Amino acid sequence: MANALTICRIVLCVALLLTKAFSPAFFIIYALAGLTDMLDGYAARRTNSKSELGARLDSIADLVLVIVCLVKLLPAIDVPTWLWVWIAAIVLLKVVNVASGLVVEKRLVMPHTVANKIAGLVVFIVPFVIPFLGITMPAIIACAVATVAAVQEGHLIRTGSFEPAVRD
Repeated sequence: MANALTICRIVLCVALLLTKAFSPAFFIIYALAGLTDMLDGYAARRTNSKSELGARLDSIADLVLVIVCLVKLLPAIDVPTWLWVWIAAIVLLKVVNVASGLVVEKRLVMPHTVANKIAGLVVFIVPFVIPFLGITMPAIIACAVATVAAVQEGHLIRTGSFEPAVRD
C-alpha cells in the first residue's frame, strides 16, 4: 500500500507536467501529490511495512516532484539571480551529500531527518503562497531551511551518525 501511494505520487508528477503553472488543476494535482507523500509513510507504519526500498522509492518520488515543480514553476515566475545561485548551491550540497554517502557507506544514502522533513514541508508550501506574497520572502524562508537541512544531512553522512533510511 505504501509503495503504491509513492508510485501514485510519481504518476501525479507526470500529470503536473500537463497543467499550467499556478492553475487550479496544478494546485489540485500538486496537493494530491503532497497528500500521497504524507500518507505513504503513515501507511508503511500502520501496516508495519517500513523498508529500505520504500524509503529509497519515497526519496526518488520526492526528487521527481521537486524537479517537475522546478520545470513548471520557475519559467512562470521572475526568479532573481541571487535565488538561482542559492538554489544551485543547495543542489550542489545535496549532490556532494549523495557522493559522500556513496564513498562513506558504499551505497546510496538519503537520511530522512526531521530537518529534511521540515524543509520538504516548507518547500511544498511555497507554490501556494507565491500568488499572494511573490517569490522573495517564501524563497528566502525555503532556501534557509533547505540549506540547514542539507548541511545537517552532510554532517550526519560524513560522521556516519544517522539511522539507515527506512520509510517513516
